Amino acid sequence: MDDRIGNVVVIDRDIERGALIEEGLREAGLRDVTLITDGNNLLNRILAIDPDVILIDLENPRRDTVEQMLRVSQQVKRPVVMFADESEPELIRKAIKAGVSAYIVDGLQKSRLKSILEVAVARFEQFHAVEAEVERLQTALEDRKTIERAKGILMETRQLSEKEAYALLRRAAMNEKKKLSEIAELVIGASRIG
Repeated sequence: MDDRIGNVVVIDRDIERGALIEEGLREAGLRDVTLITDGNNLLNRILAIDPDVILIDLENPRRDTVEQMLRVSQQVKRPVVMFADESEPELIRKAIKAGVSAYIVDGLQKSRLKSILEVAVARFEQFHAVEAEVERLQTALEDRKTIERAKGILMETRQLSEKEAYALLRRAAMNEKKKLSEIAELVIGASRIG
């Protein structure tokens, strides 16, 4: 079994089916498997267990059950594999949008569990790497806008060229041991006062 998967929570209201899934996971090499058969205090229970992967088996996914499972997947930030007997395009879209890493229809077989979990973990990691990169780029863009605005203020108030305004911001950032964007925010804030 993949080293990234050490602890799995199985959520299944059907105790016998859940036990079969648990058995399949143990046969695949997992030793730390927790079966949850009711939805009572589900989020807190999952947070206390802190699983590497969450496996949800919904025989006939009712909307309210799926909604509860989707809320869990959004808040826990772990790979979630959802098995269902029915394919309903709207539920699949909601599940994927909520962060479910794999939505498997009519295909719960013990022999496939290991590979499905591994794919779900890989997909989850890839998604979160892209999400982190998007966040980093958005921050960089906001920082750039702040710096440009501060340069404009310095150019106008001190009659500096763009190059001189940037050099002044950079020098201040180095002297204060702060990021350029932080100094730029201070310049913008000071311009509002004066």
